[in-house]
Amino acid sequence: MDYGVQELRPDPRQPALLRHAYVVAAAGRIAWGGAALVSPGANLRAAGVGELQTPEVIYLTRVFGARALAIGVGYLRGDPPARARWQRLGLLVDSLDTISGLTALRTIDDAPRRRAASLLVAITGAYAALGVAGSVYALLSERP
Repeated sequence: MDYGVQELRPDPRQPALLRHAYVVAAAGRIAWGGAALVSPGANLRAAGVGELQTPEVIYLTRVFGARALAIGVGYLRGDPPARARWQRLGLLVDSLDTISGLTALRTIDDAPRRRAASLLVAITGAYAALGVAGSVYALLSERP
C-alpha cells in the first residue's frame, strides 16, 4: 500500500545516518502532532502540565500539533529537494521554539511546571540540534 511516502533514495549530500535521523524525527513529529490534535488534554498530561487544560491552551496545543504534523508529513512525502526545504523549515521552527522555551524557563518558579518545560525544551532542542547538524553538513559538503 502506498501512503505517498517517497522512497529513501541515497542522497550523496547526506550520510545515511543523517537521512535516517530525519525520517525518525519526521515520524516523531507526526506521532506527537497527531496526538496533540486528537487529544490535547492527554498531550498536556504527558508533558506534566495537565492542570493547564483551558480552552486557550488546548487551542494552542492543537496549533502546535497541526504544525508538527505538517512538517513531518511534508518531509516524508517530499523528494530530496523538498526534504531539504522541510529540514530548513524544521530548523527554523525548532530553534525558535527552543529559544522561546529557554526564555520561559527563566520565569517559571513552580518545580513541576519547570520540569515539564525543561522536558519540552530538551525535545525541541534535540530537533533543533538535528537541523543544525544537517545544515552544517550541507555547508561543509558544498565547499570546494
